[in-house]
Amino acid sequence: MNFQKIIVPVAGVAAVVLGYRFYGWAGVAAVAGGLVMWVLLHFTRMMQVLKRAANRPIGYVDSAVMLNAKLKPGMTMLHVVAMTRALGERLSPKDEQPEIFRWADAGESHVTCTFVGGKLAHHELFRPAQDAAPPAP
Repeated sequence: MNFQKIIVPVAGVAAVVLGYRFYGWAGVAAVAGGLVMWVLLHFTRMMQVLKRAANRPIGYVDSAVMLNAKLKPGMTMLHVVAMTRALGERLSPKDEQPEIFRWADAGESHVTCTFVGGKLAHHELFRPAQDAAPPAP
């Protein structure tokens, strides 16, 4: 179970209650203002990431190898989209878990990412076989 969905609202309510207990209605206003600012900061970040991703082709990344090196399990989908600056190409059926996305580069290398509950669970790099032609003399 994702406890973050429970803990964050409970912590917000607890902060409002503590603000009222120690400072009255002025404390409630200050805590509520801080919570609204926190939500707006996250919303603004999300909109900026999606605005940058809107200008790129779906599933494209500059270097799949570099993306693979930067990925770590537990990263959020928003963080991966911010790193690639592009939405991933969906490989799994819509609204089914796990979600599988792919980002490819111009050299036909690609990274396939598996997200469970919005968090990166597994990623895999595929590189095409290089022709073993000897260099010309």
